[in-house]
Amino acid sequence: MDSDTKTNTRVRARMLIGRWLSAVIVVAAVSLGLVVLHRTNHYPRTDDAEVLANFIGIAPQVEGRIIRLHVHDNQFVKQGELLFEIDEQPYQYALEKAISDQSTLEGQIDDERRRIASQVSAVSVAKANIQGAESDVARYAAAIDQARADVTNAEQGVSKAKAEWEYANNNLHRLEPLLTKQFVTVDQVDQAKTSEIIQAQVLKQSEARLRVAQAALRSALAQYDQSKAVVDQSKAQHEQAQHAITTLGPVVNQRGAKKSAVENARYNLNNCRVYAPFGARVTNLTISEGAYAHVGQQVFTLIDARTWWAVANFREGQLEQITPGMRADVYVMSKPNVRFTGIVDSVGFGVTPSADDFGRLQEGLPDVQRTLNWVHLASRYPVRIRVQDPPPDLFRVGQSAVVIIRNR
Repeated sequence: MDSDTKTNTRVRARMLIGRWLSAVIVVAAVSLGLVVLHRTNHYPRTDDAEVLANFIGIAPQVEGRIIRLHVHDNQFVKQGELLFEIDEQPYQYALEKAISDQSTLEGQIDDERRRIASQVSAVSVAKANIQGAESDVARYAAAIDQARADVTNAEQGVSKAKAEWEYANNNLHRLEPLLTKQFVTVDQVDQAKTSEIIQAQVLKQSEARLRVAQAALRSALAQYDQSKAVVDQSKAQHEQAQHAITTLGPVVNQRGAKKSAVENARYNLNNCRVYAPFGARVTNLTISEGAYAHVGQQVFTLIDARTWWAVANFREGQLEQITPGMRADVYVMSKPNVRFTGIVDSVGFGVTPSADDFGRLQEGLPDVQRTLNWVHLASRYPVRIRVQDPPPDLFRVGQSAVVIIRNR
C-alpha cells in the first residue's frame, strides 16, 4: 500500500473518531442538560436563603430604675432565668397601702354590721312596743266594757234605792198625820222614819257607787285613748326604725375594687423581676445597671433558640414543586460542607408588588408608571423550612444559606 492510501485511511479514521467524539459530547451535553432539568424540576434549589428565628423585645411591665442586670450581650439564658430587676420599693409601698385599704374596708364592714344589728334590734323593740300597746288597747277596751257594766249596775242600784227611798218617805209622810189621830202607834211612825233614813243612806251609797263607776268609765276611756295613741306612736317608731336600717351593699361592693387594687399592686411588684420566657440568646443589650426602664420600652432582644428556620426565596415557577411537609437540605455558609435536614413548614402567598410593574398602591386608583420592561423577571416567594436538631451555637439570625428541596 502506497503512502497516499495510508494517509487517506488515517484521515478517514480521524474524521470518524471526530464524528463519534462529537456525537458523544452532544449526547453527554443533552443528557447532562436533561439531568439538570430533572433535578431542577424535582429538586428545587436556591442560594437566596437566610437563617431565621423568632425574636422578641424584652420590655418591662413596670417602670423604675434597673438595680441589677443579670445577663450580658450574646449570653444564652434558660427558660425562667432572671434577666434583670427593677427597684421594687415603690411597688412594695403600693402593695402595703392597698392591703391597708382593704383591711380598713373590712373594719368598716364589721362596724356597719354591728350598727345594722343595733338598728334591727331597735326595730324588734319597736315591734314589741306595738304589741304591748295593742295589748293595752285590748285590756282598756275590756276595762271600758266592765266600767260600762258597772255604771249600768250602779244606775240600776240608784234607781232601785231611789224607788225604795221614795216609798219609805211617802210611807212616813202618810203615817205622821195619822199619829195625831191615834190611827197608828208611835212605834209604827218610828219604824217608818228609820226605814226612810236607811233608804236615804242606801240611795246615797248607790249614787256614790254610780259616780265611782262613771269615774272608772271615764278613766278607762281616757286610758283606752291613750293606749291607742301609744299604738300609733309605736307604729311610727317601728316604721322609722325600719327605714333607718342601712345595707352592707355600698361598702361590700367596694371589696372587688380593693381586692383588685391589692392584686394589681402585687402583680406590679412581681413584675419588678423579669425572667426569660424561653431558652434564648440575649442580643442588642446596650444598657447597664442604673438605667431607668419605662413600661413597654424595649431593653434588649431575646432570640428564641428553640426553633430555627431557613427562609428560602424560590422563583414562582418552582412553587408547584414545593408543598409543606417535604424534606429539605440546608447548608449554611459558616459550615458549607455540613448538611442539615429540614421540613418545609409553609410556602408564601404574597410579596410586595414591584413599583415598576404595578405602580404604588395608594388611595384611589393605582399610580401606574409608563415604563416598558424588555426583560420580565420572575417573582420570588419565601418558603419556610424548619431545621431539625440545629446545633445550639452555629445558627445565627440573618445567616446566608442554601436550600435544596427533596420531594421524598
